[in-house]
Amino acid sequence: MAKLIRNGTVVTAADQYQADVLIENGIISQIGLNLELECAEIIDAQGCYVFPGGVDPHTHLDMPFGGTVTADNFETGTKAAAFGGTTTIIDFCLTNKGVPLSESVQTWHNKAEGKAVIDYSFHLMIAEINDEVLAELPKMIHDEGITSLKVFMAYKNVFQADDGTLYRTLLEAKRHGALVMVHAENGDVIDYLIKEALDAGNKEPIYHALTRPSLIEGEATGRAAKLTALANSQLYVVHVTCEEAVQQIAEARNLGIDVWGETCPQYLMLDQTYLEKPDFEGAKYVWSPPLRPKEHQDALWTALKNGQLQTLGSDHCSFNFKGQKELGLGDFSKIPNGGPCIEDRFSILFSEGVLKGRITLNQFVDIVSTRSAKLFGLFPKKGTIAVGCDADIVIFDGNAARVISSDTHHMNVDYNPFEGLEITGEPVTVLSRGEYVIQNKKFVGTPGIGQFVKRKTYPSEPLQIKPKQDTVGQRGATHV
Repeated sequence: MAKLIRNGTVVTAADQYQADVLIENGIISQIGLNLELECAEIIDAQGCYVFPGGVDPHTHLDMPFGGTVTADNFETGTKAAAFGGTTTIIDFCLTNKGVPLSESVQTWHNKAEGKAVIDYSFHLMIAEINDEVLAELPKMIHDEGITSLKVFMAYKNVFQADDGTLYRTLLEAKRHGALVMVHAENGDVIDYLIKEALDAGNKEPIYHALTRPSLIEGEATGRAAKLTALANSQLYVVHVTCEEAVQQIAEARNLGIDVWGETCPQYLMLDQTYLEKPDFEGAKYVWSPPLRPKEHQDALWTALKNGQLQTLGSDHCSFNFKGQKELGLGDFSKIPNGGPCIEDRFSILFSEGVLKGRITLNQFVDIVSTRSAKLFGLFPKKGTIAVGCDADIVIFDGNAARVISSDTHHMNVDYNPFEGLEITGEPVTVLSRGEYVIQNKKFVGTPGIGQFVKRKTYPSEPLQIKPKQDTVGQRGATHV
């Protein structure tokens, strides 16, 4: 049935205006004032913003890790995402050496099909580069529409790839139009520091942070950026946590290297002292990279403001405190890494970013939706409000005050890292391709209605080349 959103304030990454939005057959068909369609259902957005649905570029649903599996699957995770204003996620498909990429992708399709309540796509992990992988990559990118490749520079003997694998992945990505993503930490040094800490009897959760210092995140980020320059390729650094990594990204971009950066709500809001909580409660805050000393938060907010970082992912990787995080009792290195953020990403950025003057309303939309849609080949189908786009829309009450709590959240996990945080702003109604998923703050969606989205190659739209005037011989900076 056609729907007509009236009386709302439409906000995109570029504009803000009063308008009606007409939705027909899951697509935005008209935008204007005083629109009429006799058979359309009227949605009154009086006093609310009308945002494009959030695009979360970084999730881990139904993912095996550290002897267990994440607590949220594609049903519970996408349902929580929808409550939080996200209408598209891109999840990480893990691979195993010696196993065809197509088998791993099919495994992830099996996890999602019949469960997802919003649209989704996959990033593809690259653990090795050999003749078999090289033969499969064109099909994955061009036929399957999986146009982003993830390389881990950490988790030695688990996920970590060597620099040669990263470099060859960058070369292949350039050749086929894929965006390479890196988890940028020096896994070899971390492995040494962990063993040193355990040998000294230091086993509490805080040592997770102390054995992964920010310097080695900065080092790995800079190394990845330099390899990207050598390959004349493109790079996206996930979950940036610290000033050192921000500096490396900013310097690379200033030299015209095609590098992008993502941070996450936990790094903007939480700090290293949370890992010091007594009675093993610090384990709730074990992410990789770890939470940093509080002074790094200003660097991250500033980087979002000035464009040195461009996106906000949730890095949703939920494990219950009871029974899962407790696997690391007596040995911090066995605590499953990750936390639940998929539901709170959108509102935290609005409340802590827009309402506190750290970013503008248009920047909010860009960071939480549009930029990820552009970088990962979803735009303009996703990530904005315009005629012809998917009707992925969030009607958002910017004045609603609430307190984040595990008692009221919808994630399938027994704690919330932002417990007790008072925020302002809440999704009221969420549409995915014109169909209600959340209506008046109640879930009305259907598991399985979410569709896999094949994505365009990188760049998904023409790039504006802006050469750096005072640098001779360097490539011009590229901006989506």
